[in-house]
Amino acid sequence: MDSNRQQKVSKLFQEDLAEAFRKWAVQEFPGNLISVTEVKVTPDLGVSKIYVSIFPNNKKEEIFKAIKENIPFFRGILSNGASKEMRITPELIFILDNSLDEIDKIDKALKGEGNNPIL
Repeated sequence: MDSNRQQKVSKLFQEDLAEAFRKWAVQEFPGNLISVTEVKVTPDLGVSKIYVSIFPNNKKEEIFKAIKENIPFFRGILSNGASKEMRITPELIFILDNSLDEIDKIDKALKGEGNNPIL
C-alpha cells in the first residue's frame, strides 16, 4: 500500500511526464502517441518506475529506445516541476507497457482473426 506522499508524487510525475511526452513526441516522432499509464515511486522517493504506452506499434522499439536515451532530459523536466516539493529528483526507470498489445490480441481472438486454434 502506497503512502499518501507516494501517491501524490506519482500523480504529479504522471501529469508532468504526460505533458512532456506530448510535446516531445510532436517534435521527435510526429503522428505517434506516448502515454504514461502508471508511475510507481519507492517509499524513500529515490526511484520512480514509469510505465509508458506507445501507439501505433510500428515504431514502438525505436521510440522507447529514444526515451531511454533521453532520461536526463525527462528527469530535468521533473526536477523543474517538483523542485518546490522535493529536495531530490528520483532516478527514472522507464518500462514499456504492453497492455495495448494484449488487448489487441484478445480483441482479434474474439473476432476470430489471428492464430486462434479453436476457431
